[in-house]
Amino acid sequence: MIQRFIELGEGYSDLYELIETAKNNKHRVTHLLALKTVKNNKPFVSLVVIMKPTNPGDFQALYFCREGIPDPGFIKNKRYQLFEELANELRKTIISLEVKPSNMFNELQLYYQYLIGILRLNHYLPDLR
Repeated sequence: MIQRFIELGEGYSDLYELIETAKNNKHRVTHLLALKTVKNNKPFVSLVVIMKPTNPGDFQALYFCREGIPDPGFIKNKRYQLFEELANELRKTIISLEVKPSNMFNELQLYYQYLIGILRLNHYLPDLR
């Protein structure tokens, strides 16, 4: 199985694409995540939509808006509220996890591997077959 982050942006206008992708593939959405982090001394969240693996192909997409949305626990904002509305529409709970910021990694690919490891350990992603 191939599990890959597909980064759409930082959560500005690309957040609408993340939401539309989830709505149009609601039968494939397994989890909605808010990955909380502190970047440059400011609290942010990355929003993630995890899809079921494709059949055939065994490809599992994790659509992702990285570290551009203020953490709603500190700053209420419309962008996170839209994600909450998506969760209500899909009847999913937003899973919150605290993670390291991406700028702690020399390469973005290492950051994605770190996140996949966390998601597998917490059973939000299946193990490789």
